[in-house]
Amino acid sequence: MSTLAAHAPGVAGGGLSDVAASEASLRRFLHGLPGVDAVGLEARAAALGTRSIKTTAKAFAIDLAISMIDLTTLEGADTVGKVRSLCIKGKHPDPTDPDTPQVAAICVYPDMVATAKAALAGTAVQVASVATAFPAGRAALPVKLADTADAVAAGADEIDMVIDRGAFLSGRYLEVFEEIRAVRQACERGDGTAAHLKVIFETGELQTYDNVRRASWLAMLAGADFIKTSTGKVAVNATPPVTLLMLEAVRDFKAATGTQIGVKPAGGIRTTKDAMKYLVMVNETLGDDWLSPNWFRFGASSLLNDLLMQRQKLRTGRYSGPDYVTVD
Repeated sequence: MSTLAAHAPGVAGGGLSDVAASEASLRRFLHGLPGVDAVGLEARAAALGTRSIKTTAKAFAIDLAISMIDLTTLEGADTVGKVRSLCIKGKHPDPTDPDTPQVAAICVYPDMVATAKAALAGTAVQVASVATAFPAGRAALPVKLADTADAVAAGADEIDMVIDRGAFLSGRYLEVFEEIRAVRQACERGDGTAAHLKVIFETGELQTYDNVRRASWLAMLAGADFIKTSTGKVAVNATPPVTLLMLEAVRDFKAATGTQIGVKPAGGIRTTKDAMKYLVMVNETLGDDWLSPNWFRFGASSLLNDLLMQRQKLRTGRYSGPDYVTVD
């Protein structure tokens, strides 16, 4: 068991089942988690970011990163044509090289789920949909649940929900916990299966590393399949220190409960160099078990283009012109 898990109240004895029995018990648990050493966290993230990946390992890492992308369009001007084009790109990222991996998922608003599902039929590419009044999360719970249920009914394989940051920052932890649980129930289909649930914290609004750690444990206790940094719609999105902190949280949760949870940094990850830093961080913190699209994703819209350019450079020895990749 990790040091953090051993010192978290209720974890050392395996007693997580009653953590959310009341507001008081949940608060006691979350505020009993060890405080984050901000200097140490940032130093380790910076040190991991200096590792280099060369030649064969780099080619493998680029293909792995492509396979981990949630290729995303979340704009008010999204059209059926744009979503279909994005799905084609997700299925065949480089039409000149059929060995290029497909992306993990196409992420769209709920009203575009059916379009994406039809365009991706017969492939392994998942359809992810943001829900729960994305990105602000400012809606009544029945509205959020209806938003989720509509996306699942339209065929969404994954739901990316946003937590109520106002409730969390006000210390209403049980309210946030119960909302996550309710959304998880709304992810269930009538056939006994369920869409996977990714819980977005909007870490740029959580103010402290301690809050990020608390939000991570809160979401995992509530049943998240993935924890996700950001919506990509605020000034500060995914950062290496915050992502490292979340990776450590899922490591400790696995040690305490035996349950493996995925992590998705999103927003601001645009270059192959950025992606490599995150993959090194995953490998060093969690090991091979998490180096899979099943357990780690990149939420990105522009990252894929740079990965494709770098991939072609490794394959051919030269960079292509700007028209080699599509501008999404």
